[in-house]
Amino acid sequence: MSIEIPKDHPRYQSLINREKIIDGMHSKVVAPAGLIAHGRGEAFDYLMGEKTLPCARRAIRQAAYAFLTAKHPVISVNGNVAALCPELLVKLSEISSAPLEINLFYREQGREEAIEKVLREHGAKNILGTAGRTTASIPELSSNRRHVDPDGILISDCVFVPLEDGDRTEALVRMGKTVITVDLNPLSRTARMASISITDNIIRALPLLIEDIKNNKNNPKALSEDYDNKEILSQAVRAIAEYLTDRAKNKDF
Repeated sequence: MSIEIPKDHPRYQSLINREKIIDGMHSKVVAPAGLIAHGRGEAFDYLMGEKTLPCARRAIRQAAYAFLTAKHPVISVNGNVAALCPELLVKLSEISSAPLEINLFYREQGREEAIEKVLREHGAKNILGTAGRTTASIPELSSNRRHVDPDGILISDCVFVPLEDGDRTEALVRMGKTVITVDLNPLSRTARMASISITDNIIRALPLLIEDIKNNKNNPKALSEDYDNKEILSQAVRAIAEYLTDRAKNKDF
């Protein structure tokens, strides 16, 4: 990390996350555009009060159910996710028996190898989408994200695409896959197109998802409930509006 951040700093965790993204850019894990994406998400986190909303908690439970009942779940990994929480990705992969698959929009030379290195340093063993493996394509998708591993995302029935862009999310849903995303922006195309949208900071959401999967492995039906993703997103938008209204009404700045 390029600077030392005092643990008593009021923005400690937020600054730590920023530094992880910056360090990731220097090591080729994160594309320069990833810094912009991170800042956009951080802004929405402020608007939520930097806490896990009840609607996000419901989406996390539904995501755990989807993982546990899927025949071939896959965890898609991009640069920002690899920089922010590689250890949590590896834990999720282990607890869900879902392989990690590297999938990038910006395919700068050396990025796949840099991300693979980070994941292996944190204990990952089953990594798909590495150099030379992305020989299959997602139909009707023209971006670099169309390149997928024939043993992973292509044949999956459930794909976890945290911090994702919307074009591939929509294409994967069209293929009949259950698509789970983590996106702090409930208005994004990704959130609106996904099957299950967790409107939360990935640093908060992943430990809860891992815990739900771990605790319900023998009884996934305990997680099942009527789930409407549009209603979940609507609740997130209302929660943001209420938070801002309360702050303005109470002059809490």
